[in-house]
Amino acid sequence: MDLQLATRREGDAAVISVGGDVDNDTAPQLREAIATAFTGGARRVVVDLSATDFLDSSGLGALVGASKEHSGEGELTLVCPRPQLRKLFEISRLNEIFEIHDDVASALG
Repeated sequence: MDLQLATRREGDAAVISVGGDVDNDTAPQLREAIATAFTGGARRVVVDLSATDFLDSSGLGALVGASKEHSGEGELTLVCPRPQLRKLFEISRLNEIFEIHDDVASALG
């Protein structure tokens, strides 16, 4: 499945909704969307993985890379309610690096 990205502003935050597959072919698009949100003035970027069907190591790498690249510009937070995807963050111990929420409302709160 292709990647679908939609970005909306919520106050000082940008919420990036991610649908479909984040893999070697599509991970650069996600990283670029995060970069664009920060350079567009967002102080917080929330990546909503609620509609993400597949996330591989390239997708995880894109999130980590974007987090490091923009660490001085603001905060990168994730929404990941799907247990199978959340398990990837736990196995890779990235849940210790990222703040992960069950829904966008709690990520913005």
